[in-house]
Parts: sequence; C-alpha cells; structure tokens
Amino acid sequence: MSGARSLMVALEKEGANIVFGLPGGANLPIYDELYKSNIRHILVRHEQSASHMADGFGRVSRRPGVCFATSGPGATNIVTGIATAQADSSPMIAVTGQVPTKMIGRDAFQESDIIGITNPIVKYAFQPMTASEVPEMVKKAFYISATGRPGPVLIDIPKDVQQNEAEMTFPSEVKIRGYHPWVDPDIGKIERAIDMLLSSERPVILAGGGVIISSAFAELQSIAELLMIPVVTTFKGKGAFPENHPLSLGPIGMHGHAEANKIMVEADCVLACGSRFSDRSVGTFEEFEKNLKIIHMDVDPAEIGKNQTTHVAVVGDLKASLRIMVKMLIQKAIKRSGDNTWLKRVNETREYFRQNLKIHPHPLGASKVLRKLREVLPAQSIVTTEVGQHQMWASLFFDVIHPGTFFSSTGLGTMGWGFPAAIGAKAAKPDVPVVDIAGEGSFNMTENSLAVSVLDNLPVIVFLLNNFSLGMVAQWQRTFYDRRMIGIDLKNCPDYVKLAESYGAQGIRAENVDEIGKAVQTALKSNIATVIDIPIDPQEDVLPFVAPGTPLKDMILPS
Repeated sequence: MSGARSLMVALEKEGANIVFGLPGGANLPIYDELYKSNIRHILVRHEQSASHMADGFGRVSRRPGVCFATSGPGATNIVTGIATAQADSSPMIAVTGQVPTKMIGRDAFQESDIIGITNPIVKYAFQPMTASEVPEMVKKAFYISATGRPGPVLIDIPKDVQQNEAEMTFPSEVKIRGYHPWVDPDIGKIERAIDMLLSSERPVILAGGGVIISSAFAELQSIAELLMIPVVTTFKGKGAFPENHPLSLGPIGMHGHAEANKIMVEADCVLACGSRFSDRSVGTFEEFEKNLKIIHMDVDPAEIGKNQTTHVAVVGDLKASLRIMVKMLIQKAIKRSGDNTWLKRVNETREYFRQNLKIHPHPLGASKVLRKLREVLPAQSIVTTEVGQHQMWASLFFDVIHPGTFFSSTGLGTMGWGFPAAIGAKAAKPDVPVVDIAGEGSFNMTENSLAVSVLDNLPVIVFLLNNFSLGMVAQWQRTFYDRRMIGIDLKNCPDYVKLAESYGAQGIRAENVDEIGKAVQTALKSNIATVIDIPIDPQEDVLPFVAPGTPLKDMILPS
C-alpha cells in the first residue's frame, strides 16, 4: 500500500478517530486516503488552531490528539501549538506534509525544515524517507508522546513517500533504544519522604500538573486527609485537588490565592507532586527554598533539582508513587489528627483573607462574574481559559470542584489557545459542557474557530470578560511603567454578539450578574456555540499579585 494509506491504517490501529487539520499541496495524498478512512476530519480555519484543538483533545482524553498540516507555512503555523503542548506536557501527534525527497534542501516551493525548526520543542521528530517506514514511525510516535512525561511528536512525510507503495508491516509494539519512560518508584525514598513529613511541624502539599496528567487525584486526597496536610497547587495543577475541600488553599504564585502564598511562606516542608517549580509559582528560587525541606516526586528525572534544591527525590509515575505512599501510611496505621496547631494557623489565615481581602466594587467585578459562573455551571463541566487577566482571575475566583476539569496554557502562555482547545475538549467529551473563560484580546486571535464549532457540531461556550483592552499589558503599564499606556486599546471592536451571529452561533450580552446567570443557563441548553459578552471595568487589576523577581512574601494585596 502507499505511505499515505499506511498512515491512515496506523492511526486507526492507535485508536485515533478524530483529526484536526487543513489540506494543502504537500499533504493531498494523505487527505485522499483520509477521505477513504473512518477517521473524522475537522476542518480548521488556521493550522495553529488545529494544533490547539489537538492539544485540548489530548489533555481531556489523556491520549494524543492528532493534527494535520501541509508543508512550509502550514507546518510553521503549528509551531506555536507544538511549543504550547511541550511546555504543558500535553500528548500530541503533528503530521506535516513535506516536499518530495529529491527536492528537500533545494528551497522548493513551500519547503521549510520543520524537523530543524521543531527539534527543541518536541519529544521527538520523525521523517520517513521511504513508504515502508511509516507504520513503525507512527507506532513509535504514539508511544513516545503518551508515555512518561507526555508531549508532542512530529511526523514529517515527504510527498513522494506518501505516494510510493511498499510492503507494509504494522508492529504491535515497539522498543526504542535509550528511551525508558517507566521507572519504578524507590520505596526507600518514599519511606524517607514519609518520615520527613511526619517530623515537620508545618508541612504543605504542592500539587502540580503532573497530578492531573497521571490522574492521581484519589491518591493525593488520601495522603492529604491521612496526614491532615493543607494542599496548595501550581496554576497548572489547579483542579488536581477539589477547591471546596477544607484542606484546599488554591494556587500559589504570581496570581495565587493570598492564603496559599502566606501559608507556603510559613511552611517548613513541602511534598511537591508533579511540579516543576516555575518562576511564576515560586517567585524567587533562592527565597522559596530558604527555610524549606523539599520532597520532589516527578516522572521526569530532569526536573529534580533543576530549579530547587531537593532533599528527597522520588522519580517515577506519580500515581504509582503516591499509591505506594498511601499503602505505607495505612500499613503503619499513621493518621494525624485534624486538631493541631498548624491546621489552626492555616484555617485562621484562610478566614482572615476571606474577611479582609477587598474585592473590586464594580457591579461586574471579576470575582462576582466568575463566582456566578461557578454557581451556574455543573461541577463536571470542562473549563479552558485564554491568556491574560481573565486567566488569572479564574485562578483566584473560579473554584474547580471536579478534579481534572480545568485547563490553560500555563507554560508558554499562548494567547488564542483557550477557544480552539475548548473545541478539542468538546470533541473528546461531546456530552460534557465545555466553557472557555476568555478575554477579548486573546479570543480575537482564534475567533474564526467559531465556524468550526458551528459547522462540526461542537458547541462550546465562550465566557468573554470584555474590558476593551489588552488587560494584562495595561495593568503592567499602570503598575511598572508610570501609566504610559500604548498598544492596549481595542476600541470595542468588534461587536461580539454580531460576530457570533455572523458565524451562525449565538451571541448574548450580559450587563449584570443576573443576566450572566441566565445567559449561561441559555448557553447550556443550546446546541450551538454561544459567546457571552460581559463588559467589565477596564481599570480593574488582578490582585493579589506577586511582581516578577520578588518572593511570595512580598505579594501585593488590594488596597
């Protein structure tokens, strides 16, 4: 069979039933075989959105999402999506067309060295030079993408390789020299971690994105409850632990909860689960670890000691590591009482900030708006966000109740990610409501995916906090640049209700909290995409806030 046909067969064998893509000259043989296959194709309006949709699909389904693009500009258009997936450890397979093998390196029409371009931002990149190589490369790509720390894999297929025929062998399993993604956790080190937690007076659990990736929700909650340890999360880890749980303090970091940052500063020991200790989470590295013993659990050994000094390191799948810890605690009959000095301090701190933290007085202040969304939205709904102020307000004011239902571009901070990712999430779980918490600056970048949402019957809700500006840039200009405002005014253009309607979607403008509740309920009952346009105060800042290069203890509170 042809290389293109073998690609379809190999994808079907891997269970890939949906592809997000856009055809072009260099991948037409692939599309001709796609036409004959049972794989659903979702036609995007821009290749970047295809990669974000595949990313959203991968995060929700926990298996690699697949996107197609042609050569040259088609391939380079997915680079941002690939980098986003790599930064957030999201499983993805990107398949690009390439000029024929004899034209590679000759500056042919729509040629780009996509292997060279993406090498720093993929787990691996393949380029078959003969048709017979395609099936094994597809098998390897899925294996690499989904195992260990997940990430994107690129398969770049020259056009003649797509067209040429060969005898094909489809391997049932593959082994890759030098790639050993599974490491059994060291039980001795887990025992040391338990001893360190028990000997500390002020322990904290820091849950990162690894908890969500490994679905270690029950194990994490069991440890927190057995040892009565408060839980904070990174922003990537938001949703790893129910935020209505008595032990939950929410996210730490630049835009973390005030009580979470305060308690993190006072802690003497942290059990870090699947966290990479990013600068946005910990502030300054030196200050964070100053009086803190760190237990670091992660599947990726490269993360151990990269940003913070580690006292006990447990390398291995997080779910497996935490499950062993739970069993050891139960065998030793270890269960702490909730009546202890540290927990009293935690609860007092939480209550203090609940009582004294000022909220923005505007009738459509971010806290009021997002708490109303939480009130109306079913707990199991999937939520994505764009990037900007609205994203950080979601960190502060939108509680994730059902674990693993909140997703954002955290590592790369990609504007325009949330809406196509929401469509990908809806494709993965069509029976679950999906909401994109958006700002208009970010939504503008990929709003043409409304056509995809409508025409492919993937109705999502865009919850648009509209302050008529690039809000986060405006906040930084007010705070750090003496209010020298430039390049932030979006001038109330376009009209998002009319924009939605022009695509055949539903547009609703909500101008008070009651209207927001009714709009969300209307959207939940609808079978088409809905954009809810909510005009908010352009002057509202995201607070609390930890300025770049400063420690968590120096967070700025609303005055």
